[in-house]
Amino acid sequence: MVFEILNQNDLCSYYDLNTHPGITQKINIREDKFSFLDDEQIARKLIQFKDDNQTHVSFYLPQMHCSSCLWLLENIRRINDGVISSRVNFAQKEVFIVFENKKTTLRKIVESLTAIGYEPHISLQNLGEVKSKNYDNTRLYKIAIAGFCFANIMMLSLPEYFTFGSFIQHEIGTAFRYINLILALPVFFYCSSEFFTGAWKSLKNGFLNIDAPIALAILLTFGRSLWEMFVLNSNTYFDSMSGIVFFMLVGRWAQDKTQQAIAFDRDFKSFFPIAVNVLKGNKSIPTQVENLKENDVIEIYDNELIPADAILSKGRAEVDYSFVSGESLPVIKEVGEIIYAGGKQIGEKIELVVIKKVSQSYLTNLWNKDVFKEEKKESLFIHNISNYFTVIVFIISALSAAFWMWKGEYVTLWNALTTILIIACPCALLLSSTFTNGNVLRVLSKNKFYLRHPNVIEHLSHINHIVFDKTGTLTQSKKLKVRYIGQPIDNELGMIIASLLEQSTHPLSKAIYDYLNVLETISVSNFKNVPGLGIEGWINEKHIKIGSDSFVNNTVDKKENLGSQVNIKVDGKILGVFTVQNSYRYGFAELMKNLQKNYTLSVLSGDNDAEAQNLQTILKDDTEMLFNQSPEEKLEYIEYLQNIKKKKVLMIGDGLNDAGALKQSNVGLAITEDANNFTPAADGIFDAEQFSRLDQFLNFAKSGKKIILISFIVSVLYNIAGLYFAVQGLLAPVIAAVLMPASSISIIMLTYGLTELKSKTL
Repeated sequence: MVFEILNQNDLCSYYDLNTHPGITQKINIREDKFSFLDDEQIARKLIQFKDDNQTHVSFYLPQMHCSSCLWLLENIRRINDGVISSRVNFAQKEVFIVFENKKTTLRKIVESLTAIGYEPHISLQNLGEVKSKNYDNTRLYKIAIAGFCFANIMMLSLPEYFTFGSFIQHEIGTAFRYINLILALPVFFYCSSEFFTGAWKSLKNGFLNIDAPIALAILLTFGRSLWEMFVLNSNTYFDSMSGIVFFMLVGRWAQDKTQQAIAFDRDFKSFFPIAVNVLKGNKSIPTQVENLKENDVIEIYDNELIPADAILSKGRAEVDYSFVSGESLPVIKEVGEIIYAGGKQIGEKIELVVIKKVSQSYLTNLWNKDVFKEEKKESLFIHNISNYFTVIVFIISALSAAFWMWKGEYVTLWNALTTILIIACPCALLLSSTFTNGNVLRVLSKNKFYLRHPNVIEHLSHINHIVFDKTGTLTQSKKLKVRYIGQPIDNELGMIIASLLEQSTHPLSKAIYDYLNVLETISVSNFKNVPGLGIEGWINEKHIKIGSDSFVNNTVDKKENLGSQVNIKVDGKILGVFTVQNSYRYGFAELMKNLQKNYTLSVLSGDNDAEAQNLQTILKDDTEMLFNQSPEEKLEYIEYLQNIKKKKVLMIGDGLNDAGALKQSNVGLAITEDANNFTPAADGIFDAEQFSRLDQFLNFAKSGKKIILISFIVSVLYNIAGLYFAVQGLLAPVIAAVLMPASSISIIMLTYGLTELKSKTL
């Protein structure tokens, strides 16, 4: 609006007056204050990611406190043109900056932040350890001040409540009112500021939030008190106004503490127990990522995520940093170079030496980045209801005030108007969704079923069609029956084939590798993986191709085989074919029977249709089964179900060749056996041991929506009961201020109790 006014009046030169907004001349930076950041070893401990072009870094800025800070920090590129992007996490008081290495340095970035009044809090002695979080205690200060003033105002107001008029009472009462006014001023102008700020922001954006009725109640109570005091020389309502602010702040503080606890539970290990192989002697030992130490040697296979900053010690690394930088082309790394956490190896197996402990918070940040996945739209049901509810509250307030004004009952009018605005606040409506989903996430994670966001719970409740990948999802990759048909394989050739298979994470590759049972492997050059088709590479000057018939161009007669086929070609000659028969997961038949009561099902597989007959005996006749599906065809099938069949689709895969389908589906779940495959395209991950309980998890997620509706109904009934007394002016404002946080606490207890009761089924 301001721009339009200036533009219409040819005043746009205003924007030329300050090309570097925010730089203050009051802050003089010591020239060498941040010279330590030029030290590469120190800078490396602060940097989260760095390549030839750009660097990523996060800083904690304790000075950040308002929306102006956010605007300034996210526009810091105007001050330092080397900054590519700047993103603020306002709740954590952190800024995430990406800058161009050729134009600026880490030191200059810190100096730019300091120049505009936001010197980063850098504590090098704590690097590599768990950082102690610095919490904003502003609300606690406000609660302390409001509580002190409220208690003293109440004490000084008691004589007016319990004595009759006299000269002494009149003189002392007048003095007490002025003292109360002095005590009420910090409550009104400081402690209640967040309510007025929130209400004003909502009005500027064209809607009413829950702060609007609270702010109006505080304003009316304070204004009425001034009128009573200076015009009518009568009793004031400073105690009620202070009580409103105090109890509302306490209620919000309790809510924030609970939400912080929920957010804390969603750290990296809460999503999945990710692990990698650590080399100790001649053995590869699966190790939890959180237990990795410096100098550990880890193995990373094709399409696996690199969990920690490390130095390449063996192999040829082609690292896909698209999850970190958005760059789609892989980066070639040579032995001795640093590879940062978050990159994904494409190609042969590599060995890395860990140089820094795993930054769990950074990997959690990667998991939540927009570049991983465009977030599914959040349900606006509760928020829309809350907005409409606020409008209804204002209408009821106005009608009640008009009625009592018409009656001439001004004292009742005042009580009614104030208490309606306080007691009918829709806070409890929002709490019901927040706390129910938070507790559902906690219960599911205890059962090794991890969801990346509370919104996924709502999407799960709308699912009516489930699509299963077959290999590695319905079947167990560790219990496959392998049979070989073809020319004999001697020890040397078996070692060559196993060496190529070792580079792949596909379940069939693992099964054949175990079947060959070789003692050692050979290095592979020019390894190539074609997802859904096969792998190839050069070993000891031999060219090996392993995979599907179309990939290898095999001519072996397939009619006598009864399972998935993996064909072998060596130096252009057909060697033979491995037949792999599936072993289905425990409880598969019973699970399908239970799911088919409430959902329609489909099965997709990149393998041939050898298992179709076995599956048909378990699944209904109308279950669609598609075989020989490429990753692209799986994605297209999901789109077909959504756009043509109008289905809400849950896709369940192993996270390898199913990434596109998982991302396209309404909800994508990745099943994992070894917990070492990072699957950013999935909305959730669950342990393979929990496969037979999938129907229970889905039912429990659906119950979350029912619990929200129950608590919503209870909240509405509470508001109706409260309004019944409030419109009659039977409630004192301070009583209403007590009842409002009490209702929020009751909603929290209700949602927690119902969720725990339902969780007993798990």
